[in-house]
Amino acid sequence: MARGEQIYTIREFLNIDGVYEHHGIDYGDGTVIHYRKGTETIERTSKAYFIDGRKVYVKRYPLRYIADTVIQRAESRLGERKYNILFNNCEHFATWCITGVSYSQQIKNFIPLLHHINVEQISEPIKQAILGVKTELGTAELVSKALADIKVAWENIQPEYKQTLQEIDNWQKVAVAALKKNREDLARAALIRKRKHQERADELANSLQKLATMTETLLRSQNLIGKN
Repeated sequence: MARGEQIYTIREFLNIDGVYEHHGIDYGDGTVIHYRKGTETIERTSKAYFIDGRKVYVKRYPLRYIADTVIQRAESRLGERKYNILFNNCEHFATWCITGVSYSQQIKNFIPLLHHINVEQISEPIKQAILGVKTELGTAELVSKALADIKVAWENIQPEYKQTLQEIDNWQKVAVAALKKNREDLARAALIRKRKHQERADELANSLQKLATMTETLLRSQNLIGKN
């Protein structure tokens, strides 16, 4: 590990390894800049605090900024309090510092978009797990069941969501091409199609945001997301 590297630790979710990663930027002097959980603020803390006794990994990129630029970018956001598990988490921040692109692979791989199943069907077992309600299933089983539903939804819905975004882009291109040919009728029809796909994408995004909030609440209630 060296100055300006993107480092991360892996946290476990019940008996499932490697579900949650905490990312930060190594400052090179025994400190790390990262989105500190609990305060929801980008801070510079000791590396020991960031690691919390876990194994540390380095994320490599074929193309990236030089170390000094990475550090400057990380410092430019110190004190920021705009944490969002879906759109601006610790991995988004660290990847932005390294590559200039705000991106989270773990969100892409894990957090699903819900449509075919009811969000509330997942909400109830999560609620029971948070409250410690005694049922025939224990807390671990309740959470595992909710997680299994989430994974199924992700596998079923992700292709549809990606296709919806592609359709939005396609119909926008059709509209632009039609206007260049002075075919306002075709452009208008294309924009109507685009709007319908946008409405669908918005529905999926709303479900995703709701699930993300529930998931984060569950993780915090079970002390699975620490303050580092």
